[in-house]
Amino acid sequence: MSFADLRFLETCRNILSNGVWDTDQPVRPRWADGTPAHTIKVFGVVNRYNLQEEFPVQTIRKMAFKSAVDELLWIWQKKSNNIHELGSHIWDAWADETGSIGKAYGYQLGVKHQYPEGEFDQVDRVLYDLKHNPASRRIMTNLYNHHDLHEMALYPCAWSVTFNVSGNTLNAILNQRSQDMLTANGWNVMQYAALVHMLAQVSGLKAGELVHVIADAHIYDRHIPLVEELMARTPYEAPTLWMDPTITDFYHFTKDSFRLEGYRCHTLEQPIPVAV
Repeated sequence: MSFADLRFLETCRNILSNGVWDTDQPVRPRWADGTPAHTIKVFGVVNRYNLQEEFPVQTIRKMAFKSAVDELLWIWQKKSNNIHELGSHIWDAWADETGSIGKAYGYQLGVKHQYPEGEFDQVDRVLYDLKHNPASRRIMTNLYNHHDLHEMALYPCAWSVTFNVSGNTLNAILNQRSQDMLTANGWNVMQYAALVHMLAQVSGLKAGELVHVIADAHIYDRHIPLVEELMARTPYEAPTLWMDPTITDFYHFTKDSFRLEGYRCHTLEQPIPVAV
């Protein structure tokens, strides 16, 4: 069965059994009817995914893999902060009348900085170091720019990635300040697993391990029945990731450069309530 399912289900069981409720505190998120969206949470979750063994995709529900890749490319490749350049509508609630989400996510990756070797944005600096300085322990990105937080529609949740090369293997640590387990966990894991595969391929490396560190792993109150439904299911085997092997330039990837072969999954009939 899929390891991504096992890690998700184990984390959810831990949250529901040992988590702490925030019902005694004022909270920012609201449901569509204006009701406060409270959560039960645990602190400090660390999940490890060996990308050489399998690609981490949940099978207990259908995952929109290409939409997830499309958002990742919107942030990391287009370095965009405008929803009109994104194929899905997941950011619509946070955009202004022009489609901008402010100085968030892709905007931060596209800002150029001066280094001894020249001027790079954060993505190009990672690509440069993976090819020219793979032994570096400084290959990382950071979206949590305190100077610009007041101009962000939403503070970044998945806010930093640290890359590390061991031999010819690329590993990464994804740091996340906050994780809505039902709507975002499977999405973020398969996104950043795909990113590791992409960066490894164009750098002449092989994908190794993705370590996902979550500070606040939580389940919303109205999501609990859906999570319990998922917990009662038997996962399928993980699919196999196919990625176009001819691509050697990170900026040539598209969402159609990928597919999941042999993907079997359960369906989730009920709509998922969204807190904003």
